[in-house]
Amino acid sequence: QVQLVESGGGLVQAGGSLRLSCAASLRLSSFNAMGWYRQAPGKQREFVARMTNGGTTNYADSVKGRFTISRDNAKNALDLQMNSLKSEDTAVYYCNALFEMRNYWGQGTQVTVSS
Repeated sequence: QVQLVESGGGLVQAGGSLRLSCAASLRLSSFNAMGWYRQAPGKQREFVARMTNGGTTNYADSVKGRFTISRDNAKNALDLQMNSLKSEDTAVYYCNALFEMRNYWGQGTQVTVSS
């Protein structure tokens, strides 16, 4: 059974950094791809970053150069390093995994950036 649990959210000042982590119940190599999405109040969920099983990464234009997605195979975790945070990065961040043609989601972790 696929389970994803996010951690690392919190309150940070603009310009600061946070590191999110998504712990998976399966080995990361089991997933076709994993990624991060976010949803701000009153807005639709949007793509943030993604990494395929082969290691190819993609980022939303709004986070390029500031966010870095990586995986820790020893911990079965997908991380998102977020630097130079802006108030518009405030959102609930969700971990996503594609496994056997189905999408799975974590419960989300709140990131609040104060200006």
